[in-house]
Amino acid sequence: MPFSKSHLPPGEQPLVVATLLHFRRQVPWMYGLLIINAVALAYTHSGLAPRLLSHAIPAMMVLLIAWRMFRWLMPPTPDMLTEAGAQRAIRKATWLGSFFAVAFVAWALSLGSYGGPYEQGHVVVFVGTTVLGCLFCLTHLPGAATAVGILVSLPLVAYCLTSGNSVFVAVGINVALVTIVFLVILKDAHKVFQGLVTSRNALIAERQQAQRLSDENRQLAHTDPLTGLPNRRFFFKALETLLLARQHDTSGAVAPFCVGVLDLDRFKAINDTYGHVYGDRLLEAIGRRLSLRAGGAVTIARLGGDEFGVLFDGPPEQAEPAIAALCAAIHAPVAIDGMEVTLGCSAGIAVYPDAGTTAHALFDRSDYALYHVKAHHRGGCAVFSPEQEALIRVEQRVEAALQVACLERELEVHYQPIFDTRSMAISSVEALARWKSPTLGEIAPATFIAAAERMGIINRVTLILFERALEGLAALPDPIALSFNLSAQDIMSPATMREIVRMIVATNIAPRRIVFEVTETSLVTDMATAREALQRLRSFGVRTALDDFGTGYSSLCSLHELPLDILKVDRSFVSGMATGPGRSMVSAIRNLAQSLSLECTMEGIETETQLIEISLAGYRYAQGFLLGRPMPIDALLMTMREHALQLPEATLLGMRGAA
Repeated sequence: MPFSKSHLPPGEQPLVVATLLHFRRQVPWMYGLLIINAVALAYTHSGLAPRLLSHAIPAMMVLLIAWRMFRWLMPPTPDMLTEAGAQRAIRKATWLGSFFAVAFVAWALSLGSYGGPYEQGHVVVFVGTTVLGCLFCLTHLPGAATAVGILVSLPLVAYCLTSGNSVFVAVGINVALVTIVFLVILKDAHKVFQGLVTSRNALIAERQQAQRLSDENRQLAHTDPLTGLPNRRFFFKALETLLLARQHDTSGAVAPFCVGVLDLDRFKAINDTYGHVYGDRLLEAIGRRLSLRAGGAVTIARLGGDEFGVLFDGPPEQAEPAIAALCAAIHAPVAIDGMEVTLGCSAGIAVYPDAGTTAHALFDRSDYALYHVKAHHRGGCAVFSPEQEALIRVEQRVEAALQVACLERELEVHYQPIFDTRSMAISSVEALARWKSPTLGEIAPATFIAAAERMGIINRVTLILFERALEGLAALPDPIALSFNLSAQDIMSPATMREIVRMIVATNIAPRRIVFEVTETSLVTDMATAREALQRLRSFGVRTALDDFGTGYSSLCSLHELPLDILKVDRSFVSGMATGPGRSMVSAIRNLAQSLSLECTMEGIETETQLIEISLAGYRYAQGFLLGRPMPIDALLMTMREHALQLPEATLLGMRGAA
């Protein structure tokens, strides 16, 4: 089958192939010029020269040229699109060009002996104009152009100089000079063409490489490193796409779809019994099973830990049995290292638009349905019901308790140490919020922080917690820094940021000892404002960190745009280090951070093996229950005194003085 130029992308064309393809565009014009001039010259000498010269020879040459023109007009053969084939075609064109040049000039000059000065002048004009036209058409073949120019110009100049006609002598000299100039210009033009082709190929190759890297990064950003399933980021993006499609549907009928959340039963017990490595292999096996059942109307993603998300583009009467089938597939025994393990699975489903019309509402309702199933019918699958709406009101109780709480008295700060893996000394501590309500008791930090954000009092909560955190930092020795979490509302509030700076100044604590942690989800509402706020903090001397990197929300764009000093890698990557791809992922993140001059902290270290692995991967800082749990400042100081943590003597003296 004939090949066209489109079968070989420009970026993959060797220079010689590009030269041949550009020459092909000009060959028909060159051969057309030869045919027209040959017919004209033969016509003017018809009846003057023998019929062999005026009819037979030009007829044969025109037929031969027409055949060559037809061959060049055909699509290039696959062989021409290779470097060796293109070189052969160019060599053939050069030899044929030389042959045609000799044949035409010999034929034309032989006609010069017939007729008068007018006919002789026509011969000179024919040869001169033809050679100049051919040289233009041979721009991309400088070798052929040089051969044709010499083989035609030398006989013509000799003919003119020996004609005895002063006009012909002048024409001959002029043709010689013009030919030389043309050849020089064509040589330079071909060099420019070569440079352009080389630059174009390099640019296209660079773009292709950038596209490949972009595709790989996009795949990495949307893939869970342990199971190979789509991750949380991909899940919510797909959910938003479904919502957008429904909102733009003008058919009038609202087509429902379902959001499901799957949670493995008994996984924690198995993980604790057999270890995290075994648990990771179990998750890998579950991920493979689920991936076989994904596709079509079903989208499955790992949301984190032992939780999976499902999008079913269809009504609940079809979604419930389909998701129940996924739970049944998970329930089938899994064989690992000769042992069979059986897991359970519970699922909650929320239906659009009955349960909500936003991603947040639908996911929350499916979560409520899941935990209702786990509490009352573990291992089952249920759709969010109006009765479960009452459970949401529990959050309202937290909000009500916050409204009457004396936050200055009830809020506390606990500190979780972050260790330098080289010296195994505490390098910093993370301040974590704690609240014990007189009416509700201990409230999970995530619960009351979320409630405070909904109520618009998070700025007040932040300032109270930061004041407590600074008091704790003052009791710690100088080398130890403090990490403190800021919410989106904190970052977007200039008054809050000014008060934070004022509090730091009032304590006389060196700003370099303070690190403010943010998550990308707290920045996406207004990235420009967030970047400006963080930049102001950094100009004051504090450091900034991106928390929970790799959870599905973080992106390379955030790392590039935000003024960051530290990258805190999410704990989910630790569990994936038991596999080769997991270790490669962790190393890749470390190399990325190093290339951006960012410090790297690995979160969620729970075993000595994990600590060794991340140390070998080049992570200098680590945090997790293996190293230390969150604790009040007194307990932290007591622990530091009892174990000394291998701190330098100067640090120990500073700690005693601070205490």
